[in-house]
Amino acid sequence: MTKDVLVSVRGLQMSEVNNEDSLETISPASYYKKNGHHYLVYDELTEGFDKPTHNIMKFSEDLLDLTKRGLINVHMIFEEEKSNLTSYQTPFGNVMIGIDTDNIELTEEKDHITLNVDYALEANYEHLADCKITVDIKPREAFFEG
Repeated sequence: MTKDVLVSVRGLQMSEVNNEDSLETISPASYYKKNGHHYLVYDELTEGFDKPTHNIMKFSEDLLDLTKRGLINVHMIFEEEKSNLTSYQTPFGNVMIGIDTDNIELTEEKDHITLNVDYALEANYEHLADCKITVDIKPREAFFEG
């Protein structure tokens, strides 16, 4: 895999209140692999704000470690069959979130990496939604080819 990639991050939340809600962002990123872990470094913009959020994503077959700094500040750890708590800081205030990860699936090919994470999300200690994150990584030149 090359260093210059495009990353697609798709999130899906399924709850009794909102039924299904999905969001996808596509960003240019830097990718590297070190000591058996994959790393992505990229910035993302939030609609209506000028300040970007800097993301560092570290992942392997049973772990996704995501740090966001800037408009959003959070350090989220997704570990298969484990629960983690963290403070999610936004421009609108802070929320304590719980992440209860059910499954992490990593597919690695020469020019394509896919990471799927299934988890339950809690906000202020109450179940909010069942969620899925799909991270799709391809070299920039190959991203729109299929």
